[in-house]
Amino acid sequence: MKQILQNLSTGESQLVEAPAPQARQGSLLIDTTASLISTGTERMLVDFGRSGLIAKARGQPDKVRQVLDKVATDGLMSTVDAVRSKLGQPIPLGYCNVGVVRESGADRFRKGDRVVSNGPHADVVCVPKNLCARIPDNVTDESATFTVVASIGLQGIRLAQPTLGEAFVVTGAGLIGLLTVQMLRSQGCRVLAIDFDPEKLELARSFGAEVCNPAAGENPVEAGLAFSRGQGVDGVIITASTKSNDPIAQAARMCRKRGRIILVGVAGTNLNRADFYEKELSFQVSCSYGPGRYDPQYEEHGHDYPVGFVRWTQKRNFEAVLDLLASGALNVAPLISHRVPFDEAPRAYQLLSTDKTALGILLTYGHASEPRHLRSVSLTETPVSSSAKAVVGFIGAGNYASRVLIPAFKASGAFLHTIASTGGTNAVVHGRRTGFANATSDTEALIADPDISAVAIVTRHNSHARLTQQALRAGKNVFVEKPLALTYEELDDVKAAYAESRKHLMVGFNRRFAPQVQTMKGLLDKVRAPKSFVMVMNAGAIPPDHWTQDQAVGGGRIIGEACHYVDLMRFLAGTPITSVQAQRMDDTDAEAVTEDKAAITLGFDDGSFGTIHYLANGGASFPKERVEVFVAGRTLQLDNFLKLRGYNWPGFRKQNLWRQDKGQRECAAAFVKAVEAGGAAPIPPEELFEVAKVTIDAARILRSQG
Repeated sequence: MKQILQNLSTGESQLVEAPAPQARQGSLLIDTTASLISTGTERMLVDFGRSGLIAKARGQPDKVRQVLDKVATDGLMSTVDAVRSKLGQPIPLGYCNVGVVRESGADRFRKGDRVVSNGPHADVVCVPKNLCARIPDNVTDESATFTVVASIGLQGIRLAQPTLGEAFVVTGAGLIGLLTVQMLRSQGCRVLAIDFDPEKLELARSFGAEVCNPAAGENPVEAGLAFSRGQGVDGVIITASTKSNDPIAQAARMCRKRGRIILVGVAGTNLNRADFYEKELSFQVSCSYGPGRYDPQYEEHGHDYPVGFVRWTQKRNFEAVLDLLASGALNVAPLISHRVPFDEAPRAYQLLSTDKTALGILLTYGHASEPRHLRSVSLTETPVSSSAKAVVGFIGAGNYASRVLIPAFKASGAFLHTIASTGGTNAVVHGRRTGFANATSDTEALIADPDISAVAIVTRHNSHARLTQQALRAGKNVFVEKPLALTYEELDDVKAAYAESRKHLMVGFNRRFAPQVQTMKGLLDKVRAPKSFVMVMNAGAIPPDHWTQDQAVGGGRIIGEACHYVDLMRFLAGTPITSVQAQRMDDTDAEAVTEDKAAITLGFDDGSFGTIHYLANGGASFPKERVEVFVAGRTLQLDNFLKLRGYNWPGFRKQNLWRQDKGQRECAAAFVKAVEAGGAAPIPPEELFEVAKVTIDAARILRSQG
């Protein structure tokens, strides 16, 4: 299939050939027939990508603060690498897709249904059912492409709660603004449209609105007051995109007492308190296309809100817009300014940048649908080297895989054979950049490929154990990112698969391979006395609805991330773990999640003990990781994998690095070397299983305290 991507670093819009996504439970696999470029949102993304670094920084001051915090904790070079990597990751464009269902994994949808969705500009998309709606027979594909952008305006209208006969102002007569004008008119409202473009205002006039053009010297506040017959308008819906505070200030001055102002677009929000105080105005920011947006339970898991409690969800807003199109109350034909074949999509984005009058740019998909469904594509002319002993296939092409792990495997000399991602596109983007021979969306085929000798698994945590077993039983050496398993049952299944295959199994516990940790290990191995460990992971807060917090998907942050320190302490102690205790923050209204503010105390066979403080409530400018070891009147302190200091340690004072090094390259290299040369595993499997069990033990203890 083909898909449009935007490079945020260079601003280039490119059409990429990628493996077609695979159907998923609860989703629809759709062959696209038409899609609409959102001139507001997508022009903003394109312009952002083409701006320089200084302009990007000015436009995102919050991101700049995060970067400065990272410099303070992780060092300049690590931060530069992270920023470059983030900007270098292309993002998919588009969210107004129309097509035909090829495969349905959801109830109430069948193969052959015409549907609208928020899928991107691609000739095949896979979209969860709550982001799709069936198109009425008398609505054309071209008209239906306006459904999603119209729903954005509709959600703003619902928040404004207009009633028959009220006077409303729409500030910004772009695509969403003109659709909003029509929907307000269909509800019996009088409408005044404000914009600087006379052609767009003429369209608004044709839809029944009165108009005001500030570029022609007309005063918006005076126009609004006159339009309302001197009493002030009932409400203002702002659909413009500007950094100026003027739209909100003008809205406040033209509103009647207790008027409503809804921000659908983007505007400066320096509000004048007096304007709002004296009139008791309501101001609200509208979120996308309605309730359910950004809720993983609704969007990803398909759990709908009861209609008796949430009448208008984003899916129901889609259906309402489609009903307006079917009845003729919404006329989108005059809004289509360009039609561009999808194969020429980059030209459409040139139009977007050069023609500021462009309104509705339609991408048409007239090519045959069957050839779109390739599951694998070749990325290079270089043939696979049959003599290479470490021929690696990667399952997963997310941020960590692309930024850290794949470069580490490449540096180790492994042959990068195939990279797989569910959607296919990430596999192509990162596969081409890092030198893979192939990209695929077919994980089963990758594991079964006889040319691949090792599989690296870098997917969501709930798939690790299943994919590890599958790869081991297929005779592959396996490198799996932590955690190895989420439950005791999964761990037992992995153990059984390993016992059958006896291939190399490695978990990405990279910290034990970090150069400063290796120095610590060499110093500690010379001291026979029991050791005391204090390890702090200033993990930082993440939202409670993030997938890593979901015990069924991510396993929670203790299993998903604190396992690194369980392994690190096990490595430095050099002896089996004999006990585990844990304590978390008590339940409190002040914290949505308390499991990620915890202390885990481990006891060891030689009398050593240590505590891991995993804390998600610390300051971002405080170092993320600190390791301290006390033994025989001596102390070692490792600060964020940059500075290692020895106190009262004979012959050792410090080891400082210019660049943070957590051992990822050394970890990958050790695995590749073991695959090529055979011999002992880099981490004994018994330790991998021990660390996995202890981490699950700790999580179970913490959860029992709820």
